[in-house]
Amino acid sequence: MSAKREPWKNWVLFIASMVLVFLLGLLVSTITERKIEAKYAYTPMNKIKQGEPRNEVWGENFPREFESYYRTADSTFKSKHNGNAMIDMLEVDPRLVVLWAGYGFSKDYNQGRGHVYAVEDLRNSLRTGGPKGKDDGPMPSTCWTCKSPDVPRIMNEQGVEEFYKGKWGKLGAEIVNPIGCADCHDSETMNLKVTRPALIEAFERQGKDIKQATHNEMRSLVCAQCHVEYYFNKKLPGKEGTPYLVFPWDDGQTVEDMETYYDRVGHVDWVHKLSRAPMLKAQHPGYEVYKMGIHGQRGVSCADCHMPYKTEGGQKFTDHHIQSPLNNVANSCQVCHREEKDVLTKNVYDNQDRILENRDQLERLLVRAHVEAKKCWDLGATEAQMKDILHGIRLGQWRWDYAAASHGGSFHAPVELGRVIGKGIDITQETRIKLGKLLMQLGFSGEVPYPPIQTKAAAQKYIGLPMDQLEAEKADFKKNVLPKWDEEAKQREAKY
Repeated sequence: MSAKREPWKNWVLFIASMVLVFLLGLLVSTITERKIEAKYAYTPMNKIKQGEPRNEVWGENFPREFESYYRTADSTFKSKHNGNAMIDMLEVDPRLVVLWAGYGFSKDYNQGRGHVYAVEDLRNSLRTGGPKGKDDGPMPSTCWTCKSPDVPRIMNEQGVEEFYKGKWGKLGAEIVNPIGCADCHDSETMNLKVTRPALIEAFERQGKDIKQATHNEMRSLVCAQCHVEYYFNKKLPGKEGTPYLVFPWDDGQTVEDMETYYDRVGHVDWVHKLSRAPMLKAQHPGYEVYKMGIHGQRGVSCADCHMPYKTEGGQKFTDHHIQSPLNNVANSCQVCHREEKDVLTKNVYDNQDRILENRDQLERLLVRAHVEAKKCWDLGATEAQMKDILHGIRLGQWRWDYAAASHGGSFHAPVELGRVIGKGIDITQETRIKLGKLLMQLGFSGEVPYPPIQTKAAAQKYIGLPMDQLEAEKADFKKNVLPKWDEEAKQREAKY
């Protein structure tokens, strides 16, 4: 005969059942509410036309992303090494003027600010000169490629090759909106999208289809449209004379792979004004270096650290305040790492300090190599005597520039950058030994004096730059040309 259950136990079971039903109901209600909120938050209020370049129009549908993006206007953050503040890098390190003698960067090179300043800073740079008309100025139209969502708009309207043709001033009135939404997103689906053909073409030449990339890969590839090494190829079959944008990845993405490519196609960015070496100018191989580091190898995307997820008002979204993770350690680093902020920051600074110490040493050696090569020419050296020496200078400075231009590289892949700089020191020292022997053959004894380059102004005077003229041309351009560009752009966009 079974025992009869106590009445109080029935009450306990009843109350527990009621509590469970209540909690389940609350859970279902919360899920339903969040679905409704999500539908409301991500249902477009207005239809965005394909190629719409104005970030403000996109911002009507995505106010959180829009508002966070425009925080890139804040340029007050300074870390131990750079940050997002405007820094005159030639003033900080006048050796750069000598290393880039004969190239635009010796005129003007500032630490980059936030994406919102992309168009403004390019307009203001002395490197773009002071064009008075559409066919004037030192730079090609290709230089606009990474600066604005107006670029894919124009490419779609005119064609890619036509966009690359001509001078930089040709498109001044067309490109006015800073880097933004249409650079990375499809206007209908909001999916991440590659809008620059150079990246697609680089994949195709390697037998890869970028359309097969995963969403996580796309969170880096949209950055790789611009934060990469590239050059302007004027010798492409059927496009001769057009400075066509190309990524030199056909042989791989290491410093040696790209060097092999450049040597094979005979590419020279400029001939150095002092040494007459056929130089390579690294642009900003951030994506290539990032892939060689532990984060890239583990599948951590660019956006995970520079645009981490954020929750606001119950909504999870990607924070479009693109910035250094050191200014957002809690959301960028401590999502994975459990160390304290000061410990994580010190780890980064320690790597940067060690890389910069050797990079500075390579700079000093390269300055000496350029000056010693000039002395050889002054003493009557022949092309045959200088050939191997100039090639050595080219290889040594390519490694220095690859490390210097890969912004964040000392964090992304410190082991690889240490290797690259070490090899650069080795090559440059061997080149200077050859220079020393040649100087002796030419009858010179002693040490070639180090140039008087204690300041940017002194260094620019030493290499013969007419800075007063360049600055006057830029001032005239900003006074008389820029207002016309802006007025023409205003009238065009009023018709959208």
